[in-house]
Amino acid sequence: MYEYHTLNNGLRIIFRHSDSAVAYSGVYINIGSRDEQPTEYGMAHFIEHSIFKGTEHRRAYHILNRIDGVGGELNAFTTKEETCIYASSMNEHLERCLELFADVLFHSVFPQKELDKEKDVIIEEINSYQDSPSELIYDEFEEFIYEGHPLAHNILGSKRNVRHFTPEQVRDFMRRNYTTDRMVVTVVANIKFDHLIRLCERFFGSYERHKSDAQRNTAPQPCHFDKTINRHTHQTHLLLGCPAPNIYNEDKVAFTLLNNIIGGPAMNSRLNVAIRERYGFCYTIESQYVPFSDAGLFYIYAGIDSDALERVKHLIHQELQHFADHAMTPRQLQQAQRQLIGQMTIVNDLALNEMQSIGKACLNYNKADTIEEMTADILSITASDIQTTAARYLDAQSFSILTYRG
Repeated sequence: MYEYHTLNNGLRIIFRHSDSAVAYSGVYINIGSRDEQPTEYGMAHFIEHSIFKGTEHRRAYHILNRIDGVGGELNAFTTKEETCIYASSMNEHLERCLELFADVLFHSVFPQKELDKEKDVIIEEINSYQDSPSELIYDEFEEFIYEGHPLAHNILGSKRNVRHFTPEQVRDFMRRNYTTDRMVVTVVANIKFDHLIRLCERFFGSYERHKSDAQRNTAPQPCHFDKTINRHTHQTHLLLGCPAPNIYNEDKVAFTLLNNIIGGPAMNSRLNVAIRERYGFCYTIESQYVPFSDAGLFYIYAGIDSDALERVKHLIHQELQHFADHAMTPRQLQQAQRQLIGQMTIVNDLALNEMQSIGKACLNYNKADTIEEMTADILSITASDIQTTAARYLDAQSFSILTYRG
């Protein structure tokens, strides 16, 4: 289903043919906020914003108009371990998307005037984020649990750092890190694969391969904590979290299924039923599983009334302990597997999501699983796997707690 090719300079291509009139394309780069030095905190995200502000061939307006002017959409995002630029366009305009990706990745000049304007935009983004305690609490939790490790600092960086970034610093960071062997071109479109390879050779093939300076050779050692911070909020915001499997760990699939059962997006998640529906203690309660290359985190977030805080914490641990103490029945397991497979299939039915998903998979595993392969992995999980995984990771003593009180 997926086709692969690697250029001589190490750049990888992953592709799926689609009969749609719309093409989805992007470039994943294996560089994120964890690859920054202390004086560079926020740099990867700053580049994500600034990469569209001018190249040796185009001004900022021409970059934005290149895709948007033909009805497409150009965008980008940054995580702790990767950066992605991507576009949606008519199939007939895929070539201009690929050419533009190469132009901004290898020919951006970062004019001072444009950078100064973008600094103001990012500082306002930081201000907006700091006004959202339900989002800020995740970053602050990671700062505590990974204290002293590159995964600790937040993606946006600090206002001070952002204000002091120079074009020279930005270009140096890109030169050191944005190398072809760390890039994957990902495409879902109505095009012959041979033609796509020729386009990638044309736009990317001339750039030499050289080793990135990024080093990720020290896995984080999680710190354990229980902290309460007073903030001017109407709700009490509670975040519990513990270490979880990394992306290469054999427990990853079982933990993904377990997380979906406990607090996934469906209204029938165990935490939603046990705490919101049964007692009305909160409006939002959810869990998330975030695997990194050498670590992973499992979170449970709840926005609650302060009077219910201790009761909610008790109910959460009670639900988690249940999975360690009791094996799921065959019917419960089948229902949970069917639900996750359905959610996954619906999400990947959107070609934009699929393009991003396979690009990230290729970046990390050098291949992407089909829906059929992912379904088989989920169906291979047993009730014993779920119980063992819960006992291994979800012991109450392994959880750290961060609370925002109003």
